[in-house]
Amino acid sequence: MTEKTIDHVLRATWQAVAKSYNEEASKYGATMAIAFTLLNIDKDGTASTALGPKMGMEATSLSRTLKNMEDKGLIYRKKNPDDGRSVLIFLTDYGIDMRNISKEKVLAFNEIINKNLSAEKIAHFHEVSNTIVDLIQQRKIFNKKQTN
Repeated sequence: MTEKTIDHVLRATWQAVAKSYNEEASKYGATMAIAFTLLNIDKDGTASTALGPKMGMEATSLSRTLKNMEDKGLIYRKKNPDDGRSVLIFLTDYGIDMRNISKEKVLAFNEIINKNLSAEKIAHFHEVSNTIVDLIQQRKIFNKKQTN
């Protein structure tokens, strides 16, 4: 039965995507989490508190990822001049190079998918995905009154 449920298909697909990205990232001494973080840091710096919600990552995982990235020389931190309580994250030159590689890999992944699926199927995929997210956000799943 699990092969027939939507949640199983989503999970299996995401695991395959994550494995593929992690295998590719490992060639550069990175992980998918590092690559995703690199892609979400603005050139003018990004508040560390804004990164978690922006990426959908828990604070603990993000902290570990940022520490790892700092150790690898991909990022550096500076106090936010507008708010002394927060810290801004910036990319180093090496971080910018790795960000460019990450961007190339994401674009290549999407290019292959787009070449193998019609625009109509991709539009349907987005429509279905957005509907699932909307249903979850509107608490229409796992609610006492489940709505159609």
